[in-house]
Amino acid sequence: MPVVRINAIGDTYALHQSTRPPSSALRQAHQTQGPVIIMTHGYKYRPDAINACPHRHILSLHGTSYSTYSPSWPKQLGYGSGFEDEGLGIAFGWNAQGPLWSAHRRALEAGRALADLIHDVHRMRPSRPIHFIGHSMGTELVLEALHHLRPGALSRIISMTGAAYQSRALQALSTPAGRLAEFINITSRENDLFDFLFEWVIRPPKRGDRCIGSGLHASNAITLQLDCPRTLDHLSRLVFPVGDPQRRICHWSSYTRPGVLRVYNALLRHHDRLTLPALQNGIPERSARRWSRLFALPRSQHHLPFVQKAS
Repeated sequence: MPVVRINAIGDTYALHQSTRPPSSALRQAHQTQGPVIIMTHGYKYRPDAINACPHRHILSLHGTSYSTYSPSWPKQLGYGSGFEDEGLGIAFGWNAQGPLWSAHRRALEAGRALADLIHDVHRMRPSRPIHFIGHSMGTELVLEALHHLRPGALSRIISMTGAAYQSRALQALSTPAGRLAEFINITSRENDLFDFLFEWVIRPPKRGDRCIGSGLHASNAITLQLDCPRTLDHLSRLVFPVGDPQRRICHWSSYTRPGVLRVYNALLRHHDRLTLPALQNGIPERSARRWSRLFALPRSQHHLPFVQKAS
């Protein structure tokens, strides 16, 4: 049982398409060795939706016919390999459909369900590291969860082009649980349009607030801009090569870019070696300005032996 499928039901959680108590499945899955990695999606997905169920798409270990353009997160993050230390993967679904403001409200509710899940998993084996990776509005779930967790319950967070405000993220990272977690803020100027739309629809916590796509400055956070040549070169030397950006506007490149999920796999499974200072040493101090990619000259392409299709 390398991947357990769980959904948020309001502010509680349950197994996907099963009446079995989730605690029994989690206890059974805890026999494996390795870390716990919780994966969650962003806007427009909904469990059990015919063409938008995340458990049949990006969170599926095997994928389906309509997910050929997107890689399987669990598979790319090391699950289903058969190794004894691959750990426990948790695919966490929630209702992210409807108007953006409505989905945002449900994201906060699902964040409380996520906190309960992390608490229960952590209680089963406190020494086992628990990590989180989420895309877009899925970042809101983990930011909300940090307000309800005990210190040390969550180890490392990867936010892939997160749809969240800077002040919201900094407030969550200042909580007792947040101060002991590490936050890797994956950004790209390819996502500028979507950051702009989020700021236009969702009211900011305070005047002048910006999305974390503009950067995030905290002692336990780092911003990796994936369309920055220096950042790509640094990741290539330190972790694994990542393909160059192919589009000027793309909301999904933070997980469809060739090689990038392999980088996340390393960051989550080797956090003791790939520390935040090691990642910071070699990248620009500040992110590029919003919209700068629209006017940038094309970068020469590296010919890398990737299999994934680039976004």
